[in-house]
Amino acid sequence: MLQGLNQRRDGPGWRQLLLHGLVLLVGGALWALPPLTLNGLEPVLAWGLKLLGLMLLGWGLAFAFCAMHECGHRTAFAGRRINDTVAWWAGVLSFYNADFYRRYHQWHHRYTNIPGLDPELEQAPPTTRLGYLLELSGLPWWIGKLRSHWRGLRGDFSNAPYIPADAAAAVQASIQRQWAVYLLLLLVSLVLGDASLWRFWLLPLALGQPLLRFVLLAEHGGCPCVADGERNTRTTLTLAPLRCLMWNMPFHAEHHLLPAVPFHALAAAHQQLAPRLAYLQPGYGALHASFLRQPDQLCLNSEA
Repeated sequence: MLQGLNQRRDGPGWRQLLLHGLVLLVGGALWALPPLTLNGLEPVLAWGLKLLGLMLLGWGLAFAFCAMHECGHRTAFAGRRINDTVAWWAGVLSFYNADFYRRYHQWHHRYTNIPGLDPELEQAPPTTRLGYLLELSGLPWWIGKLRSHWRGLRGDFSNAPYIPADAAAAVQASIQRQWAVYLLLLLVSLVLGDASLWRFWLLPLALGQPLLRFVLLAEHGGCPCVADGERNTRTTLTLAPLRCLMWNMPFHAEHHLLPAVPFHALAAAHQQLAPRLAYLQPGYGALHASFLRQPDQLCLNSEA
């Protein structure tokens, strides 16, 4: 059964990528509608359509992180080159660097929820309601990403033991290429006097971050720090559109237990693994309501 689940195929990856691109295209088109196009509509409906487009665009950009994550495992497509190419450009859209993240994420899988080893725990989880809401806003994420990119641009990986010395130059070059893309876009925007970079990337990405933070907090938040994939990771059952946008990442315990299984086979893996999971959540709402009431639940604990 596992041999069947592990099969890597291009078809599901291309279909998923096209669906994700469609979200970006529809969102961008609605957000770009000029006022004259909307004159025949009621103002509330007209601006409602534009705001819907803005949010779709923002979610598509923020959740490009999920595309980068899946392709970073090199399982979304059959070939390594297409996985790496999609991962890199998805990282550009979502403000991650795919080559840095791949190595960072390998350690996260190796040392899931173990303080001092899991790089996702470099920043302590929030313990107050204000800290929880600040985390959801995405502001700490922006600050952390700017610092990480700045260190990577200079080749300073002294605080990143997951970047081996023989990979440091390649990761630095990848981050430099990414920022060359950003700077080129910024230069074109300034020369043309055009605000598209802000309007169609930075603003939507910032507005899309809270939903991404919302779902990512559920993956390990409040789970015990034990070396047991059935207990240190949470699977959350959610609506199909969100699961699709996330490239099936809500099946997160399944992904951690079987990281070689492609995203499109995680639902089948869930059918086999669900009875074994200690943290199987029927939805995000109740979980976050409990986090909001008692944000110290997000603190790591050694017993569960």
